[in-house]
Formats: sequence, structure tokens, C-alpha cells
Amino acid sequence: MTSGKRVLVTGGAGFLGSHLCERLLAQGHDVLCVDNFFSSTRRNVEHLIDDRRFELMRHDVTFPLYVEVDEIYNLACPASPVHYQFDPVQTTKTSVIGAINMLGLAKRVKAKILQSSTSEVYGDPNCHPQPESYWGNVNPIGFRSCYDEGKRCAETLFFDYRRQHNLAIKVVRIFNTYGPRMHPHDGRVVSNFIVQALKGEDITIYGDGSQTRSFCYADDLVEAMMRMMATPDDVTGPVNIGNPGEFTIRQLAELVIELTGTTSRLICQKLPSDDPKQRRPDISLARELLDWQPKVQLREGLVQTIAYFDKLLAEGETFQAKRVGVL
Repeated sequence: MTSGKRVLVTGGAGFLGSHLCERLLAQGHDVLCVDNFFSSTRRNVEHLIDDRRFELMRHDVTFPLYVEVDEIYNLACPASPVHYQFDPVQTTKTSVIGAINMLGLAKRVKAKILQSSTSEVYGDPNCHPQPESYWGNVNPIGFRSCYDEGKRCAETLFFDYRRQHNLAIKVVRIFNTYGPRMHPHDGRVVSNFIVQALKGEDITIYGDGSQTRSFCYADDLVEAMMRMMATPDDVTGPVNIGNPGEFTIRQLAELVIELTGTTSRLICQKLPSDDPKQRRPDISLARELLDWQPKVQLREGLVQTIAYFDKLLAEGETFQAKRVGVL
């Protein structure tokens, strides 16, 4: 990727978006960060505000955006169950109408555009691990459908714009990702366990903890996204991005207890509706096309993430109060 591009990042003040903005600036690009702050916070990009090549715009992607850019990373959509189930209609609109608006912008300015899709397009898979060729096992009318089906429809739109308008598109399917700047109360398993452990509260496992997930550290994920954007135009994806290392939820909880030194106990609660029993990416395509595979091991990444949350909690409850107030 050459320097000097003007890059739009929607959802740029979110957990992953903020890391991406940081990396793009480090490579010498001008970055336009667009966010409506529904599930994100200005705090994530405060350290970038004084950079003359960084611009922060409050905007909802369900409304058209008229800017001049060379590349677009479309990350705008609440990605945690707590946030996307709060207003499921808006979640679907963000995925679908947001994709239409960003694709329309890319078409107008002839920009390359990357869609951050999700492993949730595979639903509760009956194929393990999940390759890109697997079409999924998704409930279209469940509590998670606003996110799952919204992202699936967005992929459809991307490929139809490619076929109909020859647009330069990239689609990556992101598996569970974690790291600093996760929201402490987003309902995701890593943030849940760490916050509960640091507070000395019981650690809540849904089901018996035998369900599996694969956890990719944010730095590795951002590196893969940027490599995908830099591929030739005939490389469209979708490409799985995640860590193929597979852990049970109980193993994750036990590792968090070890690393935090907490006295928290494990307690089990009823498994949520449509919760996938297993999740692990086949990243053969990412290795082949991007020369990429994750470098950060779970233990190493958790140490960094725990340090972030420890500092956040030490600063008091202002961040929590501000964020919950958004909902």
C-alpha cells in the first residue's frame, strides 16, 4: 500500500476501527473517521485528534455521505449482542442501508471498498472448521438475525455492485476478536470475563462452557484487513480472518482467572438462543492470498487486554455511565 491516500473508516471510533485508524495514520495516510457513537466512544480516538491527517466526523451511515476518498473500510455496525439487539431494526438498517450508501459513494468516487463481514454469516455451523465456501446455518427470524442476516445481505450487495458496476470490492469475515478498547459492558465473552474477574465477581458461563470460540488479537486482525485492501482488484474475497486456535469457553474463563489472580467463581447460566456451539476459521485462503496468519497467542493478548481494563476500571465509573447512557 503506497502512502498518501485519503481513507474513510466508517465505525472508526469503535474497538477495531480505532486500531485501524491508528495503523493507517502510521503508514502516512489521511484518515476520515466516521462514527455515530452508538456503540463506540470518542475516547478511543482522542489520542489521534491532534494529528493533522486525522479527521473525526459524527455521521450515521444510514444517511448518504458526500466526501472524496480513495479507499473505504466499512466497519460501521454494532457487533456485540448487547448493542445490536437493543435496536434490531436499526442494526439491520446499518448493515444494509449503510452498505448501499457506502457502495454508492465508492462507485461515485471510484474508491476501493472493504466490507467487514463476520463469522456470524455461518450461523450455528454444521461444518467445522468453517471455510469460505460454506453457506451457513442461520436462523432468519431469531434474536441474532438482525446482525447475522444484515451482514449476509451486505455481502450480497457488495458482490452485486461488483458484478453490475465492476466496483473494486473486498470482503473479510471476521471471527472473534479482542484487545484494548473493547467496551467493558458489550456482552462479549472476553470483556465479560475480564471485567467480572477484575471486580471479583462470579464469572458467568452460558451453558456448560463446552462451546468453542477462536480468539484473534486486534493487531493481527487489522494487519489482515490492510493486507486484503492492498490485494489486486481481482481478489474480492470473502476471506476468513481469525485465529484458528480453538478454545472452550470454560478454558478461556480459567485462563482469565489465572492471569488476573482473582478469587472469582465460575457459575453457569442458560445458553442464549441461537448461540453457536462451535466457531473456528479455516484461514487457508488468508494464508495463500495475504501471506497472513495471526502472531499473538491468546495468553499474550489477554495480558494486554487485562491491563487495559484494569486501567479503565481504576479510572472510575464515568466511562461506564457515559456508555450505558447511550443505550
